[in-house]
Amino acid sequence: MADGVTLTATWGRAPLAMTNVPQVNYLLVEAQPVVPAGQPVPLNFCLVLDRSGSMQGEKLTSMKVATRRVIETLTPQDIVSLVIFDDTVQVVLPATPATDKAALLARVDTIEEAGGTAMSLGLQAGQAEIQKHLDDAHISHMLVLTDGQTWGDEDTCRTIAQSLGTQGVRITALGLGTEWNEKLLDDLAELSGGTSDYIAEPDKIDSFFQRTVQTAQGTAIRAVRLLLRLVRDVTPRAVYRATPTIANLGYQPIGQNEVEVKLGDIAYGSGSSLILDLMIQPRSTGSFRMAQAELHFIPVGQTAEQVVKQDVVLEFTSDADKAAYDPRVMNLVEKVTAFKLQTRALAEAELGNMSGATQKLRAAATRLLDLGELDLANRAQEQAEQLEQGAQLSAETQKELRYATRRLTQKLEE
Repeated sequence: MADGVTLTATWGRAPLAMTNVPQVNYLLVEAQPVVPAGQPVPLNFCLVLDRSGSMQGEKLTSMKVATRRVIETLTPQDIVSLVIFDDTVQVVLPATPATDKAALLARVDTIEEAGGTAMSLGLQAGQAEIQKHLDDAHISHMLVLTDGQTWGDEDTCRTIAQSLGTQGVRITALGLGTEWNEKLLDDLAELSGGTSDYIAEPDKIDSFFQRTVQTAQGTAIRAVRLLLRLVRDVTPRAVYRATPTIANLGYQPIGQNEVEVKLGDIAYGSGSSLILDLMIQPRSTGSFRMAQAELHFIPVGQTAEQVVKQDVVLEFTSDADKAAYDPRVMNLVEKVTAFKLQTRALAEAELGNMSGATQKLRAAATRLLDLGELDLANRAQEQAEQLEQGAQLSAETQKELRYATRRLTQKLEE
């Protein structure tokens, strides 16, 4: 543990039975900040919200209620700004301390729907407000909500997100309903080191907004990256984030036996964990060091990088009866596998390979059923049957499968 951060490594199977052939083993690496006694670092929080004509009615009402709750949640030490966009842009609330709550809430009440959708205008204005208080004394975060497609400015949106990411500003990109571009929102999140998600109904906006604020307020360490130094005969095959949400992180080869994975920011309470799929060559009996894990990070409010290290040791046994699976690790592996299957199914469907998509959706449904995710399993099975009959995946189903399987390790309701 270094400055209140723990790093642990747990094998999916340990000890590992001796064989004459290479074996796959899964490694769970967990980084968990310990909650300090002091106050969290203040936020520099910007909301960039779609107020186009399609947001009229319940959507706009729920968005304003959720925005009001965000303001009520902030402390006097926090900075808040609010930008709304349609095919124009308006800075409803320039970056200001969240002290006079009544005045801030009154500005929210002025929002009305109008026009089309030009997201880049909102992102540009939001970035300008964020930059007014861009310093080590604040956690800078942007929340983006849209219910529609932005036309012709997608690349501009991505460029802004990348710029924000280099400045340490994370984007939470939320899509409401079914008509928005999930590829764009996923890219905004990835380029900034943030997250993206799907809100099915307007009455859920508040829950997503609150989680975003609470996660930002709980940020403990920033610019987190895991460096894994593997011994010569251990080969990485894949790296997935398991918590707080599932994602294919991939990895950056540093050398023949070193890989690096970027984790972004980590909050108190939730932490972050990875599942590494490793191929291990045969060994004799005994305990062997397979790797050294190094967690590199910058504590919030500081500028110097710190490192915590953990040796990863695996025992090999000649007694096959002693080999045991860790239930928690393997449960996470099953959830990651369900996510991989649905991701591949959607990719196959986009390429027109309906047979492959159907096969993978059925496999995902089986995994989800085994995990007790009955509703999601039923939806995957229903869609597999529709594809078999020549129907196309609906936008709603694609979004539900894509984002619900990401949340298998962390339910929003929890």
